[in-house]
Amino acid sequence: MDELPDNICEECKEEDESVRSNLITTGFKLCDSCKLSKTIFPV
Repeated sequence: MDELPDNICEECKEEDESVRSNLITTGFKLCDSCKLSKTIFPV
């Protein structure tokens, strides 16, 4: 029952180590590059 969240970004569907830390800090499963693009272009 204690399943760890996978490291797959919701935007680009790529696996990245930063997805888990961004899920903890922001609540979204985004890699660092998608997080940066969402910050610059919040569409």
